[in-house]
Amino acid sequence: MNYRHAFHAGNHGDVFKHVVLLALCEALLRKPAACFALDTHAGRGLYALDAEAARRTGEAAEGVQRLLDAPPPEPWTAAYLDAVRACRARHGDSAYPGSPWLLAHALRAQDRIACCELQPEEAVALKAEFAGDPRVAVHQRDGYAALRALLPPAAQGVRYTRGLVLVDPPFEAQLAEFDAALVAMRDGMARWPQATFALWYPVKQRRALQPFYRAAAALPAKSVLIAELLVRADDSPLRMNGSGLLLLNPPFRFDEGLARCLPRLAGALAPDAPPPRVDWLRAGA
Repeated sequence: MNYRHAFHAGNHGDVFKHVVLLALCEALLRKPAACFALDTHAGRGLYALDAEAARRTGEAAEGVQRLLDAPPPEPWTAAYLDAVRACRARHGDSAYPGSPWLLAHALRAQDRIACCELQPEEAVALKAEFAGDPRVAVHQRDGYAALRALLPPAAQGVRYTRGLVLVDPPFEAQLAEFDAALVAMRDGMARWPQATFALWYPVKQRRALQPFYRAAAALPAKSVLIAELLVRADDSPLRMNGSGLLLLNPPFRFDEGLARCLPRLAGALAPDAPPPRVDWLRAGA
């Protein structure tokens, strides 16, 4: 696998994913009981937007930087930007937090986080970032296999009934990755059915995603929701025109929050893009 997220850190897909991730964490924190989060494809956890990889693509300029320059008046996006600023206060003005950093920032002392990364260099960096945080366990292993090995979660005699699983694969092999992700999420749901599962995926041409939507609707979840944010028309199969999140067992009324947040987020990132999509593939009873 040749994918390196450092080239894409802070782009529109990251922004969308991270805004929603923090909103999912906020929903978890409404109850005092401890919760557990699993990040299956964690990367290195922290990126420098002035590094050569990020400067080569310049993708953050059309992502996080646009929001920092002109933040939309919307609470979920404001919480995300607060987290980015907190990261920069600690790590410097060019820092950008990956999903493990955001999970650690959002969750509490009693919560636990497991982060999986297969690439050796990225896993070493991830371990170094969280070496002093007892809440975070870093595993150098395949993220899909981790859904079988680490669920249902238990630590120090505590079994966690509430939590979140983020599946964020690189999608180097598009069709094969969709199939592998759905198989893994089906297995994860069987092991921890009360959790919320979130799968990030790229959008090139929406019509090509129809088999994925049908398969996702058949997953063994109480409810299945998709949210998609485009930054340009989805008429080219050669580039990522936007991205989506498949949410299994989303929090109560989470679709309403997405419907409020995403139009303003899309307007800030790409005012001329098609409208965002928030749709139930299967609504809960």
